[in-house]
Amino acid sequence: MDLCVTIKGVSFLLQTGLGVLGNALVLLAYVHIAHGADHKLLPTDLILCHLAFSNLVLLLTRCVPQTMTVFGLHDLLDDAGCKVVIYLYRITRALSVCLTCMLSVFQAATLAPDAPRLKAALPALVLPSFAGLWLLNMAVCIAAPFFSIAPRNGTVPAFTLNLGFCHVDFRDYLSYVINGVAVTVRDFAFVLLMLLSSGYILLILHRHSRQVRSMRRGAAQGVETRAAKTVVTLVVLYAVFFGIDNVIWIYMLTVAKVSPVVADMRVFFSSSYAFLSPYFIISSNKRIKGKLVCAVEQQQSPVETQTSNEK
Repeated sequence: MDLCVTIKGVSFLLQTGLGVLGNALVLLAYVHIAHGADHKLLPTDLILCHLAFSNLVLLLTRCVPQTMTVFGLHDLLDDAGCKVVIYLYRITRALSVCLTCMLSVFQAATLAPDAPRLKAALPALVLPSFAGLWLLNMAVCIAAPFFSIAPRNGTVPAFTLNLGFCHVDFRDYLSYVINGVAVTVRDFAFVLLMLLSSGYILLILHRHSRQVRSMRRGAAQGVETRAAKTVVTLVVLYAVFFGIDNVIWIYMLTVAKVSPVVADMRVFFSSSYAFLSPYFIISSNKRIKGKLVCAVEQQQSPVETQTSNEK
């Protein structure tokens, strides 16, 4: 195994392992919160929980087989397996951008002044919004299973996305471009909406900071303010990786045969948000951080008690 392959394999392995761990911790923390004394989950909590779940499935369906392929494991999936895995990956990747957008829109609505009816209606809109996003993305991504096949011996045909463990063979240029344009338009629409709502959040925070400038700094850092800053940072984080991902994707649409190196670069950058976002959520969310700290302390207490008894 040469140095380039080793670096690529270790990079995917670290991204996958740490990403799965981070998203699993966020999910477990929210499960603990939901079943604890403070069981009430805000709309943003539900969205963050769903986002962590989507990112977890994304990493499992895309980065795990990618990592195994880089380390030389082949023939992982047959045609049916490829169709299921690629379809799940496409849906959860789409949900990642949609839920980040939804998080930004809901936070903007929460901060909107003089909108009590809208704020009161937010909790009832969360679950219908989840259902709508699942149905939308299942429909948009429906073409992926029809074009997904297990790798065949020989050269990779033109207009085929070589994922290593699976091929997405569009067979002709028209299908290749239509699929790419549909996915790109959907993603850009949601990214534009999340950027607009984040801009509105920043405008509200700026006005708020001017109003409380003469007050104590701690008073200005309310729960809603901290949550808004978290949402804006997540949007910026997604926008950066989304931009890199789509620059590579637009390049891939212009060539008939895509280099495996280019495809690997796109996989890494498109999965980086799913890998990094849970750690930012943990570091900026006091409820999640508190639950994780309590869990660690509870694990350490029996060990310390046993050690003191032995002494």
